[in-house]
Amino acid sequence: MIEETLDIQTEDGAMETFVCHPERGGPYPAVLLLMDAPGIREELRDMARRLGTVGYYVLLPNLYYRAGRDTMYGPAVLEEGSDEHTAMRAVRTKMTIPPVMEDVAAMLAHVDGQDMAKDGPVGCHGYCMSGPYALAAAARYPDRVKAAASFYGTWLVNDAAESPHLTFGQVTGEVYISCAEHDALAPLDMVAEMRRLFEAAGSPGEIELQPDVHHGFAFPERKVYDKAAAERHWERLFALYAKL
Repeated sequence: MIEETLDIQTEDGAMETFVCHPERGGPYPAVLLLMDAPGIREELRDMARRLGTVGYYVLLPNLYYRAGRDTMYGPAVLEEGSDEHTAMRAVRTKMTIPPVMEDVAAMLAHVDGQDMAKDGPVGCHGYCMSGPYALAAAARYPDRVKAAASFYGTWLVNDAAESPHLTFGQVTGEVYISCAEHDALAPLDMVAEMRRLFEAAGSPGEIELQPDVHHGFAFPERKVYDKAAAERHWERLFALYAKL
């Protein structure tokens, strides 16, 4: 594997981004892996590597870069009330979809200049807070983001003008949405409403409810990690991106 951490310039500054891809062959389809709320950590880099090894040019950006380079947190970020959790939440609560879409545009521009990145369609998936970002990217850039996935994305149906459910009909690529049965940030009634709206919009793809698991099930370092569901998540992701 070839891997590096570099800065991608955006309108708001330098976005530190982990990039990895196979050492041989190429060019490879590009995939944007968007972080969950606790932020960039080795666990996410390992997930980017796993994806990269099967033949993708993977970008994992620090979406908190606007708040500075000290926005990478330790394990205590998962402990509600800890200093790190408080610091993260202060940044997280200011995140909105429009600036992240500008970040996606910057990553697409970066990809276009890389010999190891294949021209044309790209994939984008997000976890937790970034589930909505991945779906928004598919709607904002339908000619480029042809495969998008959300894993236990938060509040995919809400009252905001930028709620992901309002853009289902704008997506031309394939979408995969995976929800956990036990998730306070995406309760079952919301999942049912999202499924209804998704089907009404005629969006290409599917919504799948993972039984008996909790929000965060795909992360191997979480207490709620579920191996079977996590491997299913990889199976679905590989099948989705194989169409790029």
